[in-house]
Amino acid sequence: MALIVQKYGGTSVGSIERIQNVARRIAKFKQQGNDVVVVVSAMSGETNRLLALAEAIQTQPNPRELDVVLSTGEQVTIGLLCMALQEIGVPAKSYTGWQIPISTDKVHAKARIEDVNDAKLKQDLKEGKVIVVAGFQGVDENGDITTLGRGGSDTSAVALAAKLKADECQIYTDVDGVYTTDPRVVPEAKRLNKITFEEMLELASLGSKVLQIRSVEFAGKYHVRLRVLSSLKDECEGTLITFEEDENMEHVVVSGIAFDKNQARVNVKGVPDRPGIAYNILGSIADANIEVDMIIQNVGENDTTDFSFTVPRNDYQNALKVLNAEQDKIHAKTIDGDDTVVKVSVVGLGMRSHSGVASQIFKTLADENINIQMISTSEIKVSVLIDEKYLELATRALHEVFQLDK
Repeated sequence: MALIVQKYGGTSVGSIERIQNVARRIAKFKQQGNDVVVVVSAMSGETNRLLALAEAIQTQPNPRELDVVLSTGEQVTIGLLCMALQEIGVPAKSYTGWQIPISTDKVHAKARIEDVNDAKLKQDLKEGKVIVVAGFQGVDENGDITTLGRGGSDTSAVALAAKLKADECQIYTDVDGVYTTDPRVVPEAKRLNKITFEEMLELASLGSKVLQIRSVEFAGKYHVRLRVLSSLKDECEGTLITFEEDENMEHVVVSGIAFDKNQARVNVKGVPDRPGIAYNILGSIADANIEVDMIIQNVGENDTTDFSFTVPRNDYQNALKVLNAEQDKIHAKTIDGDDTVVKVSVVGLGMRSHSGVASQIFKTLADENINIQMISTSEIKVSVLIDEKYLELATRALHEVFQLDK
């Protein structure tokens, strides 16, 4: 007998028929002698609908009250799924985040989980019940409802799996695993049977939408065994995300290619080349709560330097506004940028023990006449910033040169 935590996303529970399909899938696991805890998202489109209702009343909704509104989406799903399970003879009980409770900090809309009280859950499991938990939500020390941010249901599932010491945490989505790249861009992309946490963390942070990055970080911290599967396919092994690095994985130089369209480049040119100038530039950006990703600095002429960095595309105009207000203070000659760029990243554990990956990337892009604007690297990844019009060409070319279709 195993203890399994399963998470089903909005698409998987997007209709009554799909909720009933999920119930039948859960019943099979239960009939095999497993204990099952299920975490669900709101039905597909429901969170956006609730957000639109709130914004129709307040342009900037009160964060506390908005969390109260948004958390109702998952509450509907847990009730419906329990009814579906009971209808086919499976005893089930639902819990909202605050009924367990799942304790979080006080930051509304992007709260972090601090603890999970598993007393009720263990008792229900002992009584043979399937437990259905509302993902994406918790409660702070004041008793206020909090939400974990977009994709937070993944984090809820991993947190429960960690606390209950589950044998496996299964994340069910509308795709049947982690692919070498987005199949919509490269139809030849292959599903990976296994990938390491390090690689998955890089892919998640670099634009892969299969798993939310906080859930991968959480799983890595507490050594939760993760598997990504499709709720739309009955027979599917999915992709196992593992800590074990075997010899075969070392031989695979590149495991996947991720891309991120949510990028914009900011250029600050002709600033004095002296200690502290990077802080003077990025300090004001940090104060505006704008995240910075890639950074490059080039020494210019006459004791000046040019400074470039990337920010999320929806923060681009605000970043320019902040820097223009500081232009005299930082003594910049010009401040400009470009919000028609994308980041393409090549990821692979084998990069640690194989040389020449970066040069192969640069040669491949050069052969396609694609100019590289910025570069960043880590032990197991190389990222390049390029013009957005070359996204698909670059992804296909790199996928082919590293033989990921094989």
